[in-house]
Amino acid sequence: MTDSVKLQELAKKYGTPLFVYDGALMLERYYDLFRFISTDALRVHYALKANYNPALLALLRDAGAGIDAVSPGEVELALALGFDKDRIIYTANNMTDAEFDRVMRTGVTVNIGSLSRLKKCAVSHPGSRICLRFNPDVCDGDNAMTMTGGDLTKFGILLDDADEAKRIADSGDLHIIGLHEHTGSGLQHVESVLKSMDNLMAIATPERFGELEFLDFGGGFKVPYRDDEARVDYVEMGRQITDKFNAFCETYGKKLLMRFEPGKYLSAECGTLIVEVNTIKHNRSRVIAGCNSGFPQLIRPVLYGAYHKITNLSNPDGVPGVYDICGNICETGDRFAEQREIPEIREYDLLAIGNAGAYCYSMGSVYNLRPMPAEAVLKDDEVISFTPAETDAELVKRVLRK
Repeated sequence: MTDSVKLQELAKKYGTPLFVYDGALMLERYYDLFRFISTDALRVHYALKANYNPALLALLRDAGAGIDAVSPGEVELALALGFDKDRIIYTANNMTDAEFDRVMRTGVTVNIGSLSRLKKCAVSHPGSRICLRFNPDVCDGDNAMTMTGGDLTKFGILLDDADEAKRIADSGDLHIIGLHEHTGSGLQHVESVLKSMDNLMAIATPERFGELEFLDFGGGFKVPYRDDEARVDYVEMGRQITDKFNAFCETYGKKLLMRFEPGKYLSAECGTLIVEVNTIKHNRSRVIAGCNSGFPQLIRPVLYGAYHKITNLSNPDGVPGVYDICGNICETGDRFAEQREIPEIREYDLLAIGNAGAYCYSMGSVYNLRPMPAEAVLKDDEVISFTPAETDAELVKRVLRK
């Protein structure tokens, strides 16, 4: 995370609320993966849904990253930013015929996760090169709502239906060039990653899928959100992933590419949301620190019960107190933290909400007609991009479509 002095300088210059992204840290996390998984077969496709800031995406593009897109809009953004179509994979679910056809026309690789869509593709786009998404039959993640494998998920074709998927593909002369799986976000157990790999590789036989060019093992790499959380030993995990994949390729009979699609791992830690406290309220047993942002601008605590570290930038050495950090939205659940011990918070103090680079701005809204915050992107401590917030007048004009 960007240091406290720099964050305060940026808040003074640009105002608050303000998202600040450390582009250098994001690139460091990107290169980490190649250090952990030491094979020239690795390709990293950033999960664009985590954060679609164009300046951050441009940094990843120039570093050689690909894109995991989940909507036609994300595909269009990636193409507009100069990502080659061969570095984009489209993995939507419950897509309409119009969306599917539109993306197929772009030439990016489309990842199909249901027999229903596969049947339609065989009829409407015979002869196409596609990827198939399978449910890895492994359930893991830091919240039930972000677990994408197992019986309760809507994602992917069942492993048991691999032969049926092959039959449908053959009926339309579809070329299956890749297989995909994704277990969940914020994976808690290294064993889950390895087990899901085993399950996908078990159906990836040359007899069934003989034209494979890559296997895609999704994302979900965990990052620590709390001070007492240990980092996953990704060096050891990467060694096991590499050994397992190399052994598979030897059995398959040719060297394939290995794809991963991290979102949170690359961008979460690079982001900070700076807010200003404007109200201190003593509510019998609670002390409420009210600030000038709210859950539409960082929804993870109210949506998932997620923890984000909060630092008092203005008074880091104050006597610790226990606070509810509340927003400015007309909802009781509008809290960034509840009963959190933080150095004394005073009105007009600046607070830094950490790990705000993934699934924060990108999941934002203008509920209560409050504009989304400005964004500043740093590289080597210099601002390389600044996107101002809409004014109230601009937001109202957009609502009125005038």
